Amino acid sequence: MATRPGQLYKDDFYAWTRDQAAALRRLAERRWNGPLDLEHLAEEVEDLGSAQQWAVESQLERVIEHLLKLEHSPSPGPRRQWMISVNGARREIRRRLTPTIRREVEPQLAVLYNGGRRDAELGLLDHGEKEAARALPADCPYEFDDLVADEWWPANRHGLRDDD
Repeated sequence: MATRPGQLYKDDFYAWTRDQAAALRRLAERRWNGPLDLEHLAEEVEDLGSAQQWAVESQLERVIEHLLKLEHSPSPGPRRQWMISVNGARREIRRRLTPTIRREVEPQLAVLYNGGRRDAELGLLDHGEKEAARALPADCPYEFDDLVADEWWPANRHGLRDDD
């Protein structure tokens, strides 16, 4: 049993933070008489895991934003920068995504899509691409696995290629 927390820490940091916070709270309920502020320690440990989840959610919104721009923008100019942004966000997601975070985040894809869609819409409007902004789908057209896949890109609706 001593290796379980250590292994969980390596395999799924988010789950480890939840497990450790629960253990600290159980210890506090037993009125452990030690020098540690167990309740606040539990909150802080839990927050470490939450920060990982929030980072994944933020990066997913960034991926969605730039994939929408790649798919819907008629402009050939900023495509490489959008691809660079998607690649960077995917790297950050890979660094932080654990099985437990995925189980918690994947059902929230519609909410994350709304944030990424709004950013894409504002970015397109900022570049005078009103029709592209209006054409953004209301519902998420992407699967979670597509969003995190290294080499997956949506087809551009205007026939532009990303290798031009």
